[in-house]
Amino acid sequence: MKRDLPAVGTLNLRLLQTFMLVAEHRSFRIAAEHAHRSQSAVSAQIKQLEHQLGISLLHRTTRQVNLTREGQELLAGTRRAMQEIALSLRTVQESLDMLRGNVVLACVPTVASTRLPSILSVFEKDYPEVRVSLRELQTGLNEAVRERHVDFGVGPVVAGDKDLDFDVIFDEPLMALVPKSFLRTPRKSISLAALTAMPMLVLSTATAMQQYVEATMRARSLTVKAKYLCIQAQTQIAMVEAGLGAVILPSSLVQARRSPKTQALRIVDPTMSRQVAIITRRGRSLSPAAGRLAQLIRELTGSRAATGGSSGTRRGDSPV
Repeated sequence: MKRDLPAVGTLNLRLLQTFMLVAEHRSFRIAAEHAHRSQSAVSAQIKQLEHQLGISLLHRTTRQVNLTREGQELLAGTRRAMQEIALSLRTVQESLDMLRGNVVLACVPTVASTRLPSILSVFEKDYPEVRVSLRELQTGLNEAVRERHVDFGVGPVVAGDKDLDFDVIFDEPLMALVPKSFLRTPRKSISLAALTAMPMLVLSTATAMQQYVEATMRARSLTVKAKYLCIQAQTQIAMVEAGLGAVILPSSLVQARRSPKTQALRIVDPTMSRQVAIITRRGRSLSPAAGRLAQLIRELTGSRAATGGSSGTRRGDSPV
């Protein structure tokens, strides 16, 4: 008379795990060591499983343990099932991490004060249990990513850094903000040579953007008349509004601070721009929560990846 096998739900998962240990090691003794049980307890569990199934799973001799044909089938199926269970558990854990994680983000002030606030607002609504800590860094951002003080950074691409990956999320033109009193006639653009002939307000810190501007000037044998050294871009803008000098800044910052006393001008001959990227330590994967925030930043800043264009990943290929 044909015997029906027991329903899957009635089988003890622990019995199947013990069977896998014995089957893979071909030894009750080694399986007992891995399971941290006595050899007799492991043998009893195998007998219990065989009794439930009504079949023999193992050929036992004094020297070795071999699988029966049914034992081989059960081992293959149990392995697949355990892999599926492990994958499901990992997915569940990642979902929990996504909902209740911690993210530490470093961002340059020019992006933190223009694009980032609306992105963080969206992220907080979608993931209210995730705690996001922001470090607004004028300098030292790449070092913070490299030393793992932050999960990732948002800032300009820097050439030649072998420890970091730069995933470009947008290209941003640099513009001049000039007091209207400096201009004899209305205009929409200005050459770099004409701009550097004016009194200039520059950053005293060695930012990537400042280094790029200075390198561009050196390439054209231009020098700047540095009237005031500032620490913050907001200070530079306030001084432009007071008629003290001109400044070169990212277009988003210039456009956000319009004033009837100043004129925003495109820089031509040459045009100037910077690439802003998500910066991560090479070889280090982001946590689910950090990865989701990074993806949201890509999407809401119009990254190439989000718009279906070519890959935006660069590895230090820009001087900005």
